[in-house]
Amino acid sequence: MKKTTLNLLLAGTLIFGLSACNGGDGAKQDSVDTAEKMNDAMTDNNQGGTVTEDDTEFAVMAADAGMTEVELGKLAVSKTKNADVKKYAQMMIDDHTAANNKLMALAQTKKITLPATVSDDHKKHIEDMSKMNGTDFDKHYIDMMVDDHGTVTDAFKKENENTKDADLKAFTGETLPVLTKHHEEAKMLKDKMK
Repeated sequence: MKKTTLNLLLAGTLIFGLSACNGGDGAKQDSVDTAEKMNDAMTDNNQGGTVTEDDTEFAVMAADAGMTEVELGKLAVSKTKNADVKKYAQMMIDDHTAANNKLMALAQTKKITLPATVSDDHKKHIEDMSKMNGTDFDKHYIDMMVDDHGTVTDAFKKENENTKDADLKAFTGETLPVLTKHHEEAKMLKDKMK
């Protein structure tokens, strides 16, 4: 009971401290950085749990990547005239929304804090892409999907191999085939656009 109270006080203090930092000089804390700091505080006080700091870092990265895929998918659906790109983008919205929902439910049971919004870097990239049009947009979007899905697939494989948490292992194992499909389809679209 004392440990639970201490953890709640620590989390509350951290939230208050981060809020105070955000309000003083107008500087806004990146949602991903905030989540990582809260997770660090919780894992530092976790004794004997199966979720490690690497697990929480993975979950934050996966959430940020998943939310970014949904936002970029929405942007692509609204901007592209290419039917194949539109179909791919809709698949990103549908599949990543489903994976994000599973990750949020898992994170809640594991007491992992996830970012509420995409990272500032991803927001900037989305804003930059919103200014692109036509085949320039389509090529950039698909190139990004090839690169991002390669990186994220590797991160999911690594987490699946290394985590000791059975639920995270199940989530990554279930999600990997979907990410691999996304990666392969993006590569085929990229070749088709050459």
